[in-house]
Amino acid sequence: MAAAVGIGSGAGVSPVIGSAAGIVQEIAKGVRTAASVLAETKALIHARNPDLNCFTATTFERAEREAAAIDALRAQGGALPPLAGVPYAVKNLFDIEGMVTLAGAKVNASNAPAAADATIVARMQRAGAVLVGALNMEELAYGFVTENPHYGTTRNPHDHTRGAGGSSGGSAAAVGAGMVPISLGSDTSGSIRVPASLCGVFGLKPTYGRLPRSGTFPFVNSFDHVGPFGGSVSDLALAYDAMQGPDPRDPACAQRAVEPVATAPALPPGLRIGILGGWFHEWADPTARRAVQLAAAALGATAWAELKGAEAARAAAYIITGAEGGALHRPRLIERYGEFGPASRARLVAGSLIPASWVVQAQRIRQQVYREVMELFQRFDLLLAAAAPVVAPRVGQETLQINDRSIPTKAGLGVLTQPISCIGLPVCTVPVWPGIDERAQMELPVGVQLIGAPWREDLCLAAARTLEQAGIAAFRLP
Repeated sequence: MAAAVGIGSGAGVSPVIGSAAGIVQEIAKGVRTAASVLAETKALIHARNPDLNCFTATTFERAEREAAAIDALRAQGGALPPLAGVPYAVKNLFDIEGMVTLAGAKVNASNAPAAADATIVARMQRAGAVLVGALNMEELAYGFVTENPHYGTTRNPHDHTRGAGGSSGGSAAAVGAGMVPISLGSDTSGSIRVPASLCGVFGLKPTYGRLPRSGTFPFVNSFDHVGPFGGSVSDLALAYDAMQGPDPRDPACAQRAVEPVATAPALPPGLRIGILGGWFHEWADPTARRAVQLAAAALGATAWAELKGAEAARAAAYIITGAEGGALHRPRLIERYGEFGPASRARLVAGSLIPASWVVQAQRIRQQVYREVMELFQRFDLLLAAAAPVVAPRVGQETLQINDRSIPTKAGLGVLTQPISCIGLPVCTVPVWPGIDERAQMELPVGVQLIGAPWREDLCLAAARTLEQAGIAAFRLP
């Protein structure tokens, strides 16, 4: 069963739990046990979570059973699964058997506990991973800051006065703080890529339909993706491989066999990589532009590309998101209006009033932009763009200044991710450290999106490995 996260002593706590790949190797060799890794993880959570507010609940009793099963398997000489003993946590919109699935909302707190795990939580368990808790998020996954009116704000592990991004803010910050090597989140308009960018971790938004969403609380069915965060590309790949495969319970899940990437080769020679200009250059500030330049140079990318329909795709994403989200929550908005946070209910009410003709036109634009990007993929194998327009803003900051233009923070953080979500492309976001940010007066991470054609997660991750090996993309413990 779940437990509230208490405050513990940080004395004797190691600086980081280690990588998933390293944990698996050490357990296999007998250097560590799954139980000892779990004990270290619990100590890290108790020491670091109070300052960051990543966890809304822990599942330590379950974790102890899962860790004991791994240790017993090794003692018996059995073959260990690929994530044996690796601790992880999930955004609290994933069903965890016996827990109420909050999705960051007070209105869900009175729901019955989940009868079973979400599909990909069950797959992580089969792969040997050890679930340690549920993570804070933006209410109902609607937003980019994780300043939750019911469960509190999640703070950035690199500067506690700054935000973690959203909506999967708890997932990114928990990895960024070294509490867990892997976490799971969801991405509708940028909810993996934005917090990965701000918290300095790796994140993977697979192709729409690649991973099953059954057992997750929905937001926008035609945009919702699920995917992992990690402290390394290898950790991302291990988690991604564990979660792949068809699932008849999610009608949007593609009926594709598992296509492993954990042992995939390095970036193939002669790969054609385009740097997205236009919208993606105009809405990136100097620090974000430097991050893209560093990544492009390391990958040997010199050609520019432009997705002319990016602005239209973002507008279409807003309309579809508002309409689908509003329709989903309209009955409860009528009956339990006061239980929604002010910002969420205002957006959802407005979305429920969007005319159907607008949604039809937005879907047409979506199809047009998809055709445009597929033409780009006739010339390029991968595309590069910043994942967030700026470094992490301060908690409560209302506006962003981007190249002499001011836009609202809560909407503006997704300016570079929404056009890509709208057309469902796979993206690996990698953390780049482009130097001192002039406004922040400190070095903070900015993510770079490595964008592939549909079903080419392998290329996205291969490019990420290349940047990691070159030292351009890196996880840094705060």
